[in-house]
Amino acid sequence: MSAAKNTEAPESAAAADSPRRTGSGVGRVLVAVYAILAIAATGRSVFQIIDRFSEAPVAFVLSALSGVIYIVATIALGARLRRLALVTISIELIGVLVVGTLSLAAPAVLGLTSLDPFGRDSTVWSAYGAGYLLVPLVLPVLGLLYLRSASARRVKA
Repeated sequence: MSAAKNTEAPESAAAADSPRRTGSGVGRVLVAVYAILAIAATGRSVFQIIDRFSEAPVAFVLSALSGVIYIVATIALGARLRRLALVTISIELIGVLVVGTLSLAAPAVLGLTSLDPFGRDSTVWSAYGAGYLLVPLVLPVLGLLYLRSASARRVKA
């Protein structure tokens, strides 16, 4: 009688032991949400800059900056560029906290005429992203937690 053979390919066994990739599970969802926010923030800022830049130039430039940050974070997460993702997501968190606070405490500094997060001169990060259901506030926290857990899995492997 012949002995049972191991039918599992060595590549799949190695893949099962390696840390999760952003191409599956939570990483995939995170990249998808970043991509959606990148499109939304970039589209909004381009429209604001083309249509009414003179109304609130600081706010609209900040919207464009947030769009660029979301694009870079999406690429970094998708390509597993951990350091770049860590830097951009950290900048994103600082940006949403600073702009969110300024938009509520001193909106005139940003050139905002109202506290309305849905207003025509608001930014993606105004009122901590309230116009986007606070996703801009929660997303960098989730991104940093994801990077931390991915790093911990890599150390264990």
